[in-house]
Amino acid sequence: MLLVKRVMIESFLRSVSNFVWGIPLILLLVGTSIYFSWKLKFLQVTHLKLAGKYLLRPSDDSASGDISLFGSICTALSATLGVGNIVGVALAISAGGPGALFWMWVATFFGMAVKYSEGLLAIRYRQVGNDGKICGGPMYYIELGLKSKWIARFFAFFGTLTATVSIGTWTQSNSIAVAARSFGIPTIVTAVIMGVLVAIITIGGIRRIANVSEKVVPFMTIFYILAAILVLIFKATAIPQAFASIFIGAFSPRAVLGGGTGVSVMMVLQNGISRGIFAHESGLGSAAIASAAAKTNSPAQQGLVAMIGAFLSIVVCTMTALVLLVTQRETGIFIQATDGTLLTSKAFGLGLGCPALGKYIVNLGIIFFAFTTVLGWNYYGEKCVQYLLGTRVISAYRILFLVFVIIGPFYKIDLIFTVADIATGLMAIPNLIGLIGLRKIIFQETLAFEEELKHCHFPRK
Repeated sequence: MLLVKRVMIESFLRSVSNFVWGIPLILLLVGTSIYFSWKLKFLQVTHLKLAGKYLLRPSDDSASGDISLFGSICTALSATLGVGNIVGVALAISAGGPGALFWMWVATFFGMAVKYSEGLLAIRYRQVGNDGKICGGPMYYIELGLKSKWIARFFAFFGTLTATVSIGTWTQSNSIAVAARSFGIPTIVTAVIMGVLVAIITIGGIRRIANVSEKVVPFMTIFYILAAILVLIFKATAIPQAFASIFIGAFSPRAVLGGGTGVSVMMVLQNGISRGIFAHESGLGSAAIASAAAKTNSPAQQGLVAMIGAFLSIVVCTMTALVLLVTQRETGIFIQATDGTLLTSKAFGLGLGCPALGKYIVNLGIIFFAFTTVLGWNYYGEKCVQYLLGTRVISAYRILFLVFVIIGPFYKIDLIFTVADIATGLMAIPNLIGLIGLRKIIFQETLAFEEELKHCHFPRK
């Protein structure tokens, strides 16, 4: 009886996920991204180098804000780089074929303009809370810019939901527990250790979260990318075929997977875009909450720094996908896998010629990436709760968040990803409404910034 109920719940959640991530939302996301890219003159290309300079440049301590520019992007990346970049990519390719990566690229390229816009608005409409700390994000630019408190509350509600029962807790802590079990660590031990560490770090607020993220995120990102590059060097002869399968699979999946798979172009597109959004969060508005805390007085400058986050995220996704594709014959990736961690570990192990090494690379990557994601989303959820109910409920929220972190490892991973898809989709809708409604503000701020660039190649705001 319990098994039947579980199957019914899973079937219902998948139906809801398919509805949320149906054609309307995909068109809204892609359409908004393309529109902003065009109106902003594809600044994700023209200003990418400048964005990198701002990222590495010391922050102006005289500017408003709680953390440095580097700290803001590391905090945003801590919440962005997680199991979606490793496990999520494996599941997307397993379900939709290699063509899913192509649509992840497309979604990310155009989504960078959206990410820029979110960062810009975060600075433009941020506020100082009763506790003296910076508050910002979609709920503030929707309320103050659009003058729509109910849409702002809609975002904050689903932001809280995503933080507590989706991306911020279950998805990450479950993946950490699976990775830890590969090293012989019992799930209950992992859950307790996670709870203690999250409590110690998050009590220190955004500054402590940023300090941890600044150390962990760059190290793990570089380590993971270098390991993937090493696999690609060993499997160099398979790279051309991997890229061919990506482009062919995007428009003709059955030509790659075979006619009996039942995979359609729409399934490939849905897998690519939904997993892409889950991986880099462009359009969700979540990273704007971290952007608001940055020490800068220039909305456009922070927008450019925020844009880098989506770029770095898709680089990690691409590395994961290529490792999987160059080892596809050995891993059997196209056999509807449900364990993305095991699949990716196997791919790295085969690529490096040492299964044990693959296990260490992937599982350590998941543990560190997922843990920092928990920290980042703890902050996002806290700010959403603060917006809805005030500072008096923050302590209760932190306790509830810890409870979900601890119980997350005991839930089924594919069910958790389904819940995550639903929550992120419902976050994206109000945020995109806000971006579209405030498009003139975004374009005006960008034009003013462009004028300043004409007189100073490196604005000092």
